[in-house]
Amino acid sequence: MSDAFADRLLAWYDQHGRHDLPWHHDRNAYRVWVSEIMLQQTQVTTVIPYFEAFMQRFPTVRDLAEAPEDHVLSHWSGLGYYARARNLHKAARQVVQEHGGHFPDDQETLETLTGIGRSTAAAIIAQAFNKRAAILDGNVKRVLARYHAVPGWPGKTSVLQQLWQHAEAHTPTERVRDYTQAIMDLGAMVCTRTRPACEDCPLQTDCLARQRDEVTLYPGSKPKKAKPEKTTWMLILEDAEGRILLERRPPSGIWGGLWSLPEIDPAHGVDELQEACDRNLGLSCAEPELISGFRHTFSHYHLHIRPARLTVTGDATVADSDRLRWFFRDEALTLGLPAPIRSLITEPEQTALL
Repeated sequence: MSDAFADRLLAWYDQHGRHDLPWHHDRNAYRVWVSEIMLQQTQVTTVIPYFEAFMQRFPTVRDLAEAPEDHVLSHWSGLGYYARARNLHKAARQVVQEHGGHFPDDQETLETLTGIGRSTAAAIIAQAFNKRAAILDGNVKRVLARYHAVPGWPGKTSVLQQLWQHAEAHTPTERVRDYTQAIMDLGAMVCTRTRPACEDCPLQTDCLARQRDEVTLYPGSKPKKAKPEKTTWMLILEDAEGRILLERRPPSGIWGGLWSLPEIDPAHGVDELQEACDRNLGLSCAEPELISGFRHTFSHYHLHIRPARLTVTGDATVADSDRLRWFFRDEALTLGLPAPIRSLITEPEQTALL
């Protein structure tokens, strides 16, 4: 049975949709999957150069599976939400080890792979295999919430269930690949979060939110909660050879698995940093030189970063060489580094009193 929603959306897509994105070329499950993971929490224009560089370095799922994690994180640096990259790496190894390097083409098996949920699995099935599967990413949630005037925050289970029901009902049996791209494009290009271009929307005549002049009320907002504020010292420690000391962060949590700068409890004053370096790292240092501080926002809190540069005056040997390691700057920049840390390493000339 034909669905007017899908028919109008496809007609719009044929004329106005995006048909030439990088993952549309040489389309296969691997390329679709990487693009879908990158597009979580990130806009298309930001993703495109990262995707192209990633494909150049890891052209196949086997290349990704066999690569060191540092190389994977390095090519993700700047995209944020680094758990995505670690999960991507783990899932690539699962595909190689458990499926002979071939992506499964069924929903249930795809969802057993690390980091692949219901919507991502459906996108792979629809986009790579052109088989019917309903997707529900952020753009699609917004389109459906407005079209059907579904109240409430989509993160709430009852609201999400309603949106899934609508997603399943509208997904056609023909041209599934085009339909899934079309509804994502509509959300990204027309039914935008702010200032939606309703006059350009192929669904405007029977969109309930538009009929009620309540477009901006849908989807419902996440209940707001004030983000806590945290502070830390970050130390740019340099040895006599000009190397920088980096610390690998634990595999889970903020910046998990990435290399970062050693941190010191903010309760320490500037005049205590030398003593803290000696006590915590076993390194004797000259007086600190302060760098401009800044605030970095994570999904759950704000972090005030207070950087300080110190030159190691004695033996630069560190005891915990698995966690702490010296790198020349050029070498450090090939590692998986959080964007703020990369900036601190590449722009040390921005020196000023905090």
